[in-house]
Amino acid sequence: MAHELLNGLSSAEAGQILALGTRMTVPSGGSLFRLGDAADRLFLIERGRIRLTFPMLVRGREEEVLMEEKLPGETVGWSALVPPYRFTLSATAPLETEVIALPREKLCAYCESSPAVGFRIGMNLAILVGQRLQLVQAMWMREIERTVELKSAAVGEAR
Repeated sequence: MAHELLNGLSSAEAGQILALGTRMTVPSGGSLFRLGDAADRLFLIERGRIRLTFPMLVRGREEEVLMEEKLPGETVGWSALVPPYRFTLSATAPLETEVIALPREKLCAYCESSPAVGFRIGMNLAILVGQRLQLVQAMWMREIERTVELKSAAVGEAR
């Protein structure tokens, strides 16, 4: 399977990175990590889906609001490579899901010993972070538009 974090690597290089990891099965409804947990590993999805959520207060009670859903070949938990190494979302499996858990220390040591691989993984990580930033920006813009529309409607009703 091709993994977005390993784009641009040879099959041998990708195989060496994958060999650093451990296969895990997350049961349906199971948690991979929670917001604020220490991020000591990242995860490559092999099979299934991972829901990334953020806790928000909705009508007086806390709910997990879906940010995005990740599929096979995608990466979750990249906070393991970004200080302060804490997960910024929660991750759960809506159905039985298989992932490869890559420990930060092993991955970083490998990248230090192979700078070309480290560079490629760093560039792929930058793409993933950029995609998240675009997603959050789009969600923020929709919320601003909704707020402006509600205020405009309230002003129109007040006249």
